[in-house]
Amino acid sequence: MAKIGIIGGSGLYEIKGLTIKKSQALATPFGKPSDKYRIGMFGDTEVVFLPRHGAHHGIPPHIVNYRANIYGFKKLGVERILSVSAVGGIKKGLKPGDIVIGDKIIDMTRNRKNTFYDGKEGVVHIDFTEPYCPEMRGLLLKAGRRAGVRLGNGGTYCAAAGTRL
Repeated sequence: MAKIGIIGGSGLYEIKGLTIKKSQALATPFGKPSDKYRIGMFGDTEVVFLPRHGAHHGIPPHIVNYRANIYGFKKLGVERILSVSAVGGIKKGLKPGDIVIGDKIIDMTRNRKNTFYDGKEGVVHIDFTEPYCPEMRGLLLKAGRRAGVRLGNGGTYCAAAGTRL
């Protein structure tokens, strides 16, 4: 089974049912990740958890070192990442607490590096047709149906620069 990474957004600093075996700090070529990676088990699945804003919510969104965070997961052998965020919504009918499994992204951020490719490798183009893994989206939707959890299937996440949602 694939090793799963989970990035916890605001309010998600621990996961019920996740047994932490160890915490590991990592150095990356992109700098320091948000915090130590918590490595443990959720049932029979190995999970690596990282709070995006640090354990004490001390890193604002526009300062999170996303490249270091992702690189650290890769270094630990993570094959799939779930990122959980509390965000605002503007779709009619959505209520606080609703969960949407997104399928598109609009990135309006400007003040951070948004690629691992800085020209040393030549020109690299990344296909963004499906920015979210279709396999993971399918598994999440299936798990939601099994658990009786109402999930929105598809939605566009719009990332804004700064401290606003």
